[in-house]
Amino acid sequence: MERFASITLTFLICVVALGQFVQVITRYVLEIPVMGLEESLLYPTMWLYMLGAVNASRENTHIRANVLEIFLTTKRQHQVLAVIGEVISLTIGLWLTSWAWDFTRYSIRVWRESPTLYLPTFYVDIALTVGLVLMMVFTALHLLRHLRALLVKEA
Repeated sequence: MERFASITLTFLICVVALGQFVQVITRYVLEIPVMGLEESLLYPTMWLYMLGAVNASRENTHIRANVLEIFLTTKRQHQVLAVIGEVISLTIGLWLTSWAWDFTRYSIRVWRESPTLYLPTFYVDIALTVGLVLMMVFTALHLLRHLRALLVKEA
């Protein structure tokens, strides 16, 4: 799983970087803008963004502002805070996932197309739902890990 994520994210970032490089060279050096390049870069960019967030969720390396940890002294208090944080994250994430699912159903029904190249935007729109579902899976796994650690210490 880790290797697949690494290869996929590396590939996507290379595609986006190459596309931006081509855009800069053609637009500012050759003064011949490539029509639709920004549109086509939307696909790998959105997937890169969402899969990067999924990867951070999998590794549990999201940026956090754990100010309360300063005032907590025991490992148990830190575990309780982690459980509370994961429950809040899971609740909000599931709410956002339901919105993303509604948007995906809308995207399927309408089958929008990009304005210049007429590419179906469904393949960009679905990235949001896929990313949020995967993030919720990893958030639930982290919650279970924290609960297990909390319950083992109590037993």
